[in-house]
Amino acid sequence: MVQQARQSSEAIPVTFIPSPQDKKSSHQGGKIHFRSQRGYFQRWRSGLNALLIALFLLLPFIDWQGRQAIWFDLANQQFYFFGASLWPQDFTLLAWFFIAAAFALFFVTLFWGRVWCGYLCPQTAWTFGFAWVEEKLEGSRNQRIKLDASPMSLSKASKRGGKHLLWILISLLTGCGFIAYFVPAKQLYPEIFTFSAGFLDSAWVYFFALCTYLNAGWMREQMCLHCCPYSRFQSAMFDSFTKTVTYDAQRGESRGPRKRKQATELGDCVDCNLCVEVCPTGIDIRNGLQYECINCGACVDACDQTMSKFGYRPGLISYTSEESLTGQTPPLWQRKRFIGYGAALLAILCTMGLDIYSRDPITLNVIRDRQSLYRETLDDGIENSYLLKIRNKTQQDKHYRIEISGALPYKLSTNRVHIAAGEQYELPLTLTVPVAQIDNNRSNLLFKVLEADAPDNSVSQKSVFFAP
Repeated sequence: MVQQARQSSEAIPVTFIPSPQDKKSSHQGGKIHFRSQRGYFQRWRSGLNALLIALFLLLPFIDWQGRQAIWFDLANQQFYFFGASLWPQDFTLLAWFFIAAAFALFFVTLFWGRVWCGYLCPQTAWTFGFAWVEEKLEGSRNQRIKLDASPMSLSKASKRGGKHLLWILISLLTGCGFIAYFVPAKQLYPEIFTFSAGFLDSAWVYFFALCTYLNAGWMREQMCLHCCPYSRFQSAMFDSFTKTVTYDAQRGESRGPRKRKQATELGDCVDCNLCVEVCPTGIDIRNGLQYECINCGACVDACDQTMSKFGYRPGLISYTSEESLTGQTPPLWQRKRFIGYGAALLAILCTMGLDIYSRDPITLNVIRDRQSLYRETLDDGIENSYLLKIRNKTQQDKHYRIEISGALPYKLSTNRVHIAAGEQYELPLTLTVPVAQIDNNRSNLLFKVLEADAPDNSVSQKSVFFAP
């Protein structure tokens, strides 16, 4: 009986019938050719993307106090940020910064959804930039689809070759822009484009250029759909009052085509499918909230233009919340996520501020000579050797004074040092005490380094003096 049922089920032919949305899809499982769209939100997105790309490329060329303003000097283990010089010991500040940025993102996501992805994410900025190059060389969306389906020809090869050549050039500039934060920009660019750069510098530039070329040119929306973790967990930060790109189904359904100024009982959606064609991830926003939506607002601008042509009220697709569609907007203090994210962000910013405020402008590390505990001198004295690593974390040259305090009358080999801005100075130091004045084979002492012009700026560290 079971075998007969299995045989009969295997004999039933199955045919896939695509839905209307599948038939109208802009990619049908292949490459997404999204239509270029203009409008209010696209002007904001394009302006912000252009500003961020310009800042990314130009910031390394800004000089500050004779040095590149933003520079990760890996060779000397320093990070310069305008007037601040950070060392590995200060990288807790960088950790606090990234934690604060993450909670700020969560906080913004609570109000405006995935707005980071649509307007500020580098992947979005470079994807739209590469798509702009593609459109200028290969034509509009329909022309590109037709070009894909056509056989290879001289015209097609020239268009494709020109596109990829410009993509490679943009990718190379992007690779240089990134590595310019680690290698001085004014040195890097000429060396890369004259092929005189060192192996490591060239390798990293070409690596990031390759990543840019693949991510923005080939993978595009696949990075957002499958590689970016934010698309997977961002919905956990939403509530019913989060503003996202939303289709007003109550107003738009039942959808259907019609002529302009035609009397109809259908909803306001004219089923033009433009909201799908302009979407960079190829989704149909009319199917409801989807994790693939990056909130770029292209469908909002496209729909508003269609509504205007048909004489309908704009906002069929808009930035709104589930509850706003029903006219409900509670006070902020009744939203638990608002309180939680806001309190966490405030606590992190306060902690970061305290960390910055308590940051010492000088650091000191005292290392004893490990070859011998002590040495006897010719004039009946006992000496101990130390290595003082003094770091000037300010952006000005400083003079420092060294003081020793303890139970014995220590005699210093030197007590003054000059250290350049943002540099670490290693000072070999010898302490000598007459044998007659030593009554213990181990004495505690305190090294103190003071800024000569501002003694309140000081740092100290304990150590030990050994004797027979």
